Amino acid sequence: MTMNAIRCGWDVLSDDERRFLVGEIVGYFETERGEKIGVVAAGQILDFFLRMAGPLLYNRALDDTKVLLEKNLGSILLDIDVTLRKSGK
Repeated sequence: MTMNAIRCGWDVLSDDERRFLVGEIVGYFETERGEKIGVVAAGQILDFFLRMAGPLLYNRALDDTKVLLEKNLGSILLDIDVTLRKSGK
């Protein structure tokens, strides 16, 4: 059974991404806090942050994308108008 088979809906990470982040959490606790935690505890910490911060970060990314699209849409529409005028349509 792969990790994907028991994955929660808010966990959008691939198995490799999840393994990498769990390793980073284990390393952080050991290096920065002098504490040893296992992969199960690190996975639970990762799950907590995915569940709590994931939706906020996702919505922020959508907001940023919306602003970028709105900013560039005017330029795209202008380019289309110029192209249509050049072609005589």
